[in-house]
Amino acid sequence: MPAIAPVVKLATIDLSFHHAAAGIVRAVLARHGVAVQEIRRPHEAAFELLASGEADMLCSAWLPGSHSVYFDPIADQFDQLCVLYTPYALWGVPDYVPADAVTCVADLRQPDVAARMTKLIQGIGPGAGISRFSREIFAAYDLGQYGYRFENGTLEQCVAAFEDAVRERRWCVVPLWQPQYLHAQHAIRELREPRGLLRGTDAATLVLRQSTTETLPAAALAALRALAPGNGAITRLDHSISHEGLAPEQAGERYLEARDGERLS
Repeated sequence: MPAIAPVVKLATIDLSFHHAAAGIVRAVLARHGVAVQEIRRPHEAAFELLASGEADMLCSAWLPGSHSVYFDPIADQFDQLCVLYTPYALWGVPDYVPADAVTCVADLRQPDVAARMTKLIQGIGPGAGISRFSREIFAAYDLGQYGYRFENGTLEQCVAAFEDAVRERRWCVVPLWQPQYLHAQHAIRELREPRGLLRGTDAATLVLRQSTTETLPAAALAALRALAPGNGAITRLDHSISHEGLAPEQAGERYLEARDGERLS
């Protein structure tokens, strides 16, 4: 029987919904007596921890669209254990913005829409897939010509910009993704982007260094490979962590208990 690794070093991309997914992973490993040291970093830095050997696991790599640029050079060193959820990037508007006025990104260039729309499109960190894609969209549709500007920032700035606009019933665009806790609080209508610049749906993949795989208990590996919480569960856990103050591992254990209860019922 392989020896239990004294600690698994988990790199987590430092956004709340990644914390939620990592909470489930940590709860699974805790059930099997495996200690976890979690290191939270922005996108590029999290993958750099994998590349340097400072981390054994990452939660989670969005493949192939958002994170392959970071993961592909080191992919042969890692096992892809499971797909935790199926994320995708989007540009959205509050549902009170009339659908007959704004249904796709190109509509943002209509004079009557541009006149009403908040000009700041507030993004998150520059390394995120949604940020890279948003810069491409901004350039491809020449939105600067219509008075818009895209800015990188923190998740908190992105959320605050959207919620301030909603509170004031202003028209606005939010560069977002599924799963994310704003979807649990607001009705956000996705805008069509037919050029494919948002890259479609990814697989949020839990990756583990092959040398570490060999040290973990078989039951722990089997439990990790069986994980598939999905977008809805991650959104709910993200909301619990961000708005109810639940610690990620507590939220993860709550998810596992509910899942196990459903299996027994």
